[in-house]
Amino acid sequence: MNTTALPLTRRLPWLIQGGMGIAVSDWRLARSVSMAGQLGVVSGTAIDAVFVRRLQKFGLDDTLRSVLDRFPVRSIVDDVVRQFTAVRRRANGPYQNLLMLTHRSKRRSTDLLVLAAFAEVAMAKAGHGGVVGINLLTKVQIPTVALLCGAMIAGVDYVLMGAGVPTHIPGVLERLRHGLSVDTKLALANASTEDSPTLHFDPSPYLSGVGELERPKFIGIISSNVLANALIKRSEGPVDGFVVERPVAGGHNAPPRGPLTLDADESPIYGPRDEVDFAALGALKRPFWIGGGITTPDHVRAARELGATGVQVGTLFAYCEESGMDASLRAQVITSVQAGTVDVRTSIRASSTGYPFKVVALEGTISERDVYENRTRRCDLGYLREAFLADDGSIGYRCAAEPVKAYVRKGGDVESTVDSTCLCNGLMATCGLAQTRATGEVEPPIVTSGDCLNEIRTLLNGRSTYYAADVIEHLGRGLDEVTPTPV
Repeated sequence: MNTTALPLTRRLPWLIQGGMGIAVSDWRLARSVSMAGQLGVVSGTAIDAVFVRRLQKFGLDDTLRSVLDRFPVRSIVDDVVRQFTAVRRRANGPYQNLLMLTHRSKRRSTDLLVLAAFAEVAMAKAGHGGVVGINLLTKVQIPTVALLCGAMIAGVDYVLMGAGVPTHIPGVLERLRHGLSVDTKLALANASTEDSPTLHFDPSPYLSGVGELERPKFIGIISSNVLANALIKRSEGPVDGFVVERPVAGGHNAPPRGPLTLDADESPIYGPRDEVDFAALGALKRPFWIGGGITTPDHVRAARELGATGVQVGTLFAYCEESGMDASLRAQVITSVQAGTVDVRTSIRASSTGYPFKVVALEGTISERDVYENRTRRCDLGYLREAFLADDGSIGYRCAAEPVKAYVRKGGDVESTVDSTCLCNGLMATCGLAQTRATGEVEPPIVTSGDCLNEIRTLLNGRSTYYAADVIEHLGRGLDEVTPTPV
């Protein structure tokens, strides 16, 4: 097992832009951050659905066309473009949905995953020499290897993964680098790995004329030094560094260690056991970045004094002009922040994954009880579904956010459905790609941000907008001459 990590003598970015939501961290934001000399990151979550909805909404523009012309397999490009641009979506009409992914998905679905990841990373890297990463969720298992292949063909520099313990990914990157097939086990909610089906991926059909791929650096997103140590010891290849994400960060959070206790708002309470031992983390001899609640130069300075290479920042970038968040929704948040204080709650029920999830209280979104209750429950994107072993020995899929009767019929616990939210459809709406139903119903958005959301006021400084460069300049004042503690 190769456990050699990234050499510490190599120049590393002091700032990592977080991989946020579905397409909030899109190629435009990542490209802006990368061009400024830092690590711009695209979100790989549901990127195949994002790709085809963009085609249906905007068609094929010159920027995308130039990128697709570089994809190694022209027949795949032609097939996808023909399918999703032959008949343009009518204004306010429904999008054509993809078939939900399963372990039985056909080659055409895999082709689309590879192409979509390639396009997003390639557009983020176009026209400059900066570094670009892709962020994936460990919980979303089926598309991962195909997405990594597409990203690597586009020359992705970093892979960042959290929401689980991705010990298999370093080995996957090594095999893809050499053009070798990859077999991974699909985790089942109610069965051991012996009963799990194998997910097989062969990269060779996509590598014609490409040659050996470059291996991207692997950065594990962790919540404790214990988890970092486990990731190093159990991984099937090198772990090049870590992002230490604290509970104040947006999106999914790691659950508290030990028994779950809630405050008056039913948010989880984190205690001393959840504090990171930075001395022990430094002893692992890997660079690390601190994420969650980073909003001021002092926060950057403090992170560097703890031995961190730098920081990961999400929320401040989520509301800049280059963000992939729907412009009207972004403006609504900014107006609300300027007018007062916007509440952010950590829900233990919103995400069907079982992980705590940050939800911004915002008018017209799923955070409002009447909006939540008036939405028709459905699961037709399916990225967060869990696989399970049925009584007859077959493999099925279920989600706590699907219709309650369907979930219970599949063996799910009815208690898990209470206040469970369809994050897939909600986050697609947040990036401006909301589905419109045959009844005229439009999927409402759900907005997630870190606890520090209201601190974007510092960047606004009386304005209604700001840019990614403003975030970098603001936080960069905390660099001074502080050198990370040697590890």
